[in-house]
Amino acid sequence: MVAVKKDKISGDALGTGRRKSSVARVRVRAGSGKITVNSKPLAEYFVNEQHQNAVTSTLVAVEHSDSVDVLVRVNGGGMTGQSGAVRMGLARALVSYNESLHESLRDGGFLTRDSRMKERKKPGLRGARRGVQFSKR
Repeated sequence: MVAVKKDKISGDALGTGRRKSSVARVRVRAGSGKITVNSKPLAEYFVNEQHQNAVTSTLVAVEHSDSVDVLVRVNGGGMTGQSGAVRMGLARALVSYNESLHESLRDGGFLTRDSRMKERKKPGLRGARRGVQFSKR
């Protein structure tokens, strides 16, 4: 089963999404299809159309584009990581909003965590794998 998270005060469905070093906290409530990211409209925050499509594809897949309002707080990472985090958080929030959407979101790959992270720097190296250049003389 899936953990259903609801806000105790407002009753909003909640979901958390992560990708790379970005974290998105998503709220879904019944509404008219308005998407707000960090107090800005979606098109103003995610200027690139590819990032906008990553976010809206979740709603389109379950045909809830104009029946819910989405509020997002996202931080960390860059735009691609943030849009991926919002995509996953929105999918999790939609499952909390309506559990019957779980199967279609899972089959669409919206609930799968992208585990690729930046590799940590190792001691004695300049980066994660890059060493210092060898000098013969």
